[in-house]
Amino acid sequence: MLGAAAAHTLLIALFAGYAAASGALSLGKLILICWIGSFGGDVIRFWIGRNYGARLLASFPKFERVVRTVTRLTDAYSVWLILFHRYPHFIRGAAAFAYGMSDLSWPRFLVLNFIAAGMWSCSVILAGYAFGQVSEKMMKDASSGLGLVMLILFLGGSWILSRKLQNVAVRD
Repeated sequence: MLGAAAAHTLLIALFAGYAAASGALSLGKLILICWIGSFGGDVIRFWIGRNYGARLLASFPKFERVVRTVTRLTDAYSVWLILFHRYPHFIRGAAAFAYGMSDLSWPRFLVLNFIAAGMWSCSVILAGYAFGQVSEKMMKDASSGLGLVMLILFLGGSWILSRKLQNVAVRD
C-alpha cells in the first residue's frame, strides 16, 4: 500500500478503504501508511525536480509542456495547487517534479505537502470506507449481488471521475 500511496493510486486507496470497512485492514494504520507514502513520494519527486529537472525534461520532451505549465501555476498558486494536485489524474505524477523546478522553497513545500498528503489520505480512504459501510448494510438488507454491483459502480464511477479530471487538466 505504501508504494500505491506514493504513486497516488486513487483507486487502490479507495478499495483499501472499502476493505477497511469490512475489517480486513486497520483504518488508522491505512490512513497513516497512505499519508506517509503520499508525502514521501512527492518529496522524492520534488528533490528530483530540484536537482535534475532541466536535464530530465530535456530527455522527455513529451512532458515538457505539462511540467512547464505546472511550474508556472506553482509560482502563482502554490498553496492551492499543492493542496489539490493529488486529485486530477493527469497532473498527479508531474506536479511535485514541477514544484521542484519552480521557485518554491523546501520548507514551504514540506509544510504544504504534509498537510495535502493528510487531506488526500483521509478523504480517499474515508470515502472508500464510507462506501464499504453503506454497501455492507445494503448487502445485509438485500442480496449480496447488490453489494457487488455497488462495488463495481463505485470503482467505475471513480475511474470515470479520474478520467474527466484528467481531461480538464489536459485542456488547461
